[in-house]
Amino acid sequence: MKRNLFLMPFLLGMALCACSLAPEYTRPAAPVPGEWPAGEAYKDARPATAADAELQWKECFLDTKLQQVIEVALRNNRDLRLAALNARKVRALYGIQRAELFPTVNATGGMVKERIPADLSSSGKSMTAEQYSVSLGVASWEIDFFGRIRSLEDQALQEYLATEQARRSVHISLISGIASAYLTLAADRANLQLARFTLEAQQASYTLIRKRFEAGLATELDLRRAQTQVDTARGNVARYTQLTALDRNALDLLAGAPVPEELLPADLSRVTPPKDISPGLSSEVLLNRPDIMAAEHRLKGAYAYIGAARAAFFPRISLTSSIGTASAELSGLFGAGSTTWSFVPRISIPIFDARTWAALRVSKADREIILTQYEKTIQTAFREVADALAIRGTVDQRLAAQQSLVDAVSETYRLSNKRYTMGVDSYLGVLDAQRMLYAAQEGLIVLQLTRLINRVTLYNVLGGSKEQ
Repeated sequence: MKRNLFLMPFLLGMALCACSLAPEYTRPAAPVPGEWPAGEAYKDARPATAADAELQWKECFLDTKLQQVIEVALRNNRDLRLAALNARKVRALYGIQRAELFPTVNATGGMVKERIPADLSSSGKSMTAEQYSVSLGVASWEIDFFGRIRSLEDQALQEYLATEQARRSVHISLISGIASAYLTLAADRANLQLARFTLEAQQASYTLIRKRFEAGLATELDLRRAQTQVDTARGNVARYTQLTALDRNALDLLAGAPVPEELLPADLSRVTPPKDISPGLSSEVLLNRPDIMAAEHRLKGAYAYIGAARAAFFPRISLTSSIGTASAELSGLFGAGSTTWSFVPRISIPIFDARTWAALRVSKADREIILTQYEKTIQTAFREVADALAIRGTVDQRLAAQQSLVDAVSETYRLSNKRYTMGVDSYLGVLDAQRMLYAAQEGLIVLQLTRLINRVTLYNVLGGSKEQ
């Protein structure tokens, strides 16, 4: 028995160093071009700097109030908390699977006391028998010669790593979601200010035209046209009042707690813009995105599962052994000559089991499915970055054109109003100019928001930044 005990470390070492039947993993080629799209829409894209990939989120989102809102969300958001708990759970499951590599050692103690009747007793007399025992042993430990358990352990590890990347993806999405909601609230508050200013101007114009109408200097048609502008402006005020309330609710939900009023933006012009991040020249940067890394970990896990399926075709060797002491009297339990031991190796050789072949086919099909999902994830990521770059390459031109339009329509409105006051034109020209000016100003705010949201989107689709 002592010799068997000496063999235990050797067998344990062999099990831990078992061969693996899993196919060798090689990262598949990315099914996307090596460089980002080029053309008219991308001509304003700036070159990358080495520091872009090393930025922390506070270096990307520079507005101090926005930083405080993000910190509130990182502490209280339930989606992020669930992602962290899921990662913790999968890590524990990996620990359970890894424990299969090691023997389970149990210490047991027992006492048996029974009365034996005379006709069953070897002495022909009834008697009471007692037995005391203490033992230390290993129960049904599978020695992993062919790497079945090691492959399952590797699969569990890759699943944990994929879940950890999923948690990181939620972390990045939360930061970008908070920033987008914050900027949207700022834009809608700017639109609300514009609608209120427009309403005040329309009410003043309506009051002036009503006095002219009462004095016989304006027609009733002009008065009714002015009233339609007032009513339209009132509707716009109500609409943006509603939108700002909805934006506030969305921001509170993402933050996981009510955001204090002092941290909310007054309007878009008072928000510090996020840093403009560049993806660089090569699309290989996508491989650092957490969703792509998670997909690759699952692909590695599929390779490991094939190894486990292959190992099922080979013999399984398990070991049960124990050493202890037993005696008919408690006082003699640890006396000389009371030692007991057992050594029960067992080998199971598969002869025919159709399920084994089916399991191998399933594992190979899973690998192909996960490989396709991995490639689709890369293609989706490439498209998301390309779209964001197309917006960034053209949004400044659109902003410049929209600002020029606002300036031109403002001058048109001024001249139309002057001509109406002088009696040269009807109020219809003023009415058209007012509508065009409000629409142009509203469009300018939308484009300003698009420009800032595009920077947030680039932060998100490029895989975020270092966690702080």
